[in-house]
Amino acid sequence: MNTLVKALEQDSARMKEWFEHMHRHPELSMQETETSEYILEQLREMGAYDIVPGVGKHGIVASLKVGDGNKSIGLRADFDALPIQEQNDFSYKSTVEGVSHLCGHNGHSAMLLGAARYLAKTQNFNGTVRLIFQPGEETMEGGPAMINDGLFERFPVDVVFGMHNIPDLDEGKFYFNPGQMMASVDNWEVNITGKGGHGGIPELTIDPVVAGSSIVMAIQSIVSRNVAPAHRAVVTIGAFLAGNAGNVVANNAIMRLSVRTTTPEDRELVLGNIRRIVAHQAQSFGCTYEIHEGVPGAVLVNDAEETEKAAQIARATFGDDQVIYPGPSFLASEDFAFMLQKKKGTYCFLGNGPGKMVHHPEYYFNQKILPIGAAYWVALTENYLR
Repeated sequence: MNTLVKALEQDSARMKEWFEHMHRHPELSMQETETSEYILEQLREMGAYDIVPGVGKHGIVASLKVGDGNKSIGLRADFDALPIQEQNDFSYKSTVEGVSHLCGHNGHSAMLLGAARYLAKTQNFNGTVRLIFQPGEETMEGGPAMINDGLFERFPVDVVFGMHNIPDLDEGKFYFNPGQMMASVDNWEVNITGKGGHGGIPELTIDPVVAGSSIVMAIQSIVSRNVAPAHRAVVTIGAFLAGNAGNVVANNAIMRLSVRTTTPEDRELVLGNIRRIVAHQAQSFGCTYEIHEGVPGAVLVNDAEETEKAAQIARATFGDDQVIYPGPSFLASEDFAFMLQKKKGTYCFLGNGPGKMVHHPEYYFNQKILPIGAAYWVALTENYLR
């Protein structure tokens, strides 16, 4: 085990304590009042940081300047949870019905807190490090909210970095990819309204479930028949909500869509086709419809030069065999993409080892990687701010 990871191992108990507390008390995106306050308490205990809460509602920026260096680096971690019922049986499992940290954002924040504690003690750098604790990643709201609240004007950085654990990637290994790393996302809700009534008298009703089912099937043809096979896109209907009883024709049906694309042209193509299919299919069944378009996502594009630098630092810190370059890219999405539109930097994956994928009810964050992730943040800071 390398020297830096060994040093961070000394704080493993604290990182686990932070991680497990946040896991027990998850909060949904942009509702993270208690989580934000908890992180603030830990940062204040360290005594070294200039801390500003309430950036983009619940976001926190903690800054530490050492020496006379004029360079600055931003390290970002997210801390929101998901609207999913956890099916694990850990001693620290979620205590909130239907809400859980099944993406590991509590682990990300625990790692950044671990790095914060180490950097506050050692101060082995020359310049300014800014720790960015971000709310609302899952809904793509938190990054834009912090940026719109003057994140980079109030807290200038030369570069900014992000990281995410990924199950089924080798435990403790880092994966870097220059250029496109993750897809844009558009989260939409489609509301189909028909005419409710008795299930045994369908002729007096207009069934939005039948209309919605037809829309679901038709939408699945968009990527396969319209997007070039060499490109990458996916449309997922993750929720279809209608009615409560088998003998009742519902009055309306709701579909929640997640649309992932990797080019601006494909994004417009896919979204345009969804609008067209919903309109025509709803009309053909005699239904009306409304489309509620969520916060538009962005393709996450890593700066090639900064990605290479970060990978070199990781190799020097953890060993060549612990760094995969280039690594995989995914059609999952990240609102860190918006930060990379404003500042140079890179986003990497940290292997979580074998296990269920993020967003699965049985996903778990591998606590063995806590000191490894914290060590990466420290290594970046000490190398960029020599």
